[in-house]
Amino acid sequence: MVDHLANTEINSQRIAAVENCFGASGQPLALPGRVLLGEGILTKECRKKPKPRIFFLFNDILVYGSIIINKRKYNSQHIIPLEDVTLETLPDTLQMKNRWLIKTSKKSFVVSAASLTERKEWISHLEECIKHLLTKTGRQPCREPAAPWIPDKATDICMRCTQTKFSTLTRRHHCRKCGFVVCADCSRQRFLMPRLSPKPLRVCNLCYRQLLAEKKKEAEADRRQPEPIHSAIHGYEPSSGDDSDKSDDEKAEQWPADTEFYTSQVSWSSFHS
Repeated sequence: MVDHLANTEINSQRIAAVENCFGASGQPLALPGRVLLGEGILTKECRKKPKPRIFFLFNDILVYGSIIINKRKYNSQHIIPLEDVTLETLPDTLQMKNRWLIKTSKKSFVVSAASLTERKEWISHLEECIKHLLTKTGRQPCREPAAPWIPDKATDICMRCTQTKFSTLTRRHHCRKCGFVVCADCSRQRFLMPRLSPKPLRVCNLCYRQLLAEKKKEAEADRRQPEPIHSAIHGYEPSSGDDSDKSDDEKAEQWPADTEFYTSQVSWSSFHS
């Protein structure tokens, strides 16, 4: 893939520069075999409004953060393993063009590029990295990505009851399961979704009922599992004495050749076959 860049001085300098821009608020990014492939500014669709974010594509992770001073200071660093990423192109809207969806098991969000060419470059390089990693690890693509949050301004009323109007006093909330904008009455429940958080998260009433039904179905499936073979042996009785004499078991690619891509918003490192 890009192994020829892994141990080069220029690659080390580029990664060190990114670490320096994030400062103490960021995590170390230099690892053996890790290569910085490209960087650029994309517009991220946030809850309140679209905002510019700096993105760095490595051969195994995608890193992004808020821009304080471009090429000098960033914060709010986020690191996404590429093995957990799937992509989906989206149609343009009046507010954002050249959009696509970055989906992961924990968080999904919409970004847009300054031009169609930039979007094609980002998606092409992302897909090549993801394909290489999945082939290398034998993993399957993420099949249950988190739902992206619908922006606050997308609706003035609750998307569940369609009656409650939002105002300064009537706050908007987001269901962590479906991403809908809902009122407090339609999202009073909390549900534990370990894939997203170790704590119970706010969900809308509809998703809460669906999650309960899924949990009940899983519990019934577990109860229907066949009993251990030893319990069906005639005359078998579990030992109630000391088990100290039991064993432990019983107790338990291809890349574009030498090409650099530069536009007003994004730059890419050189690649070799």
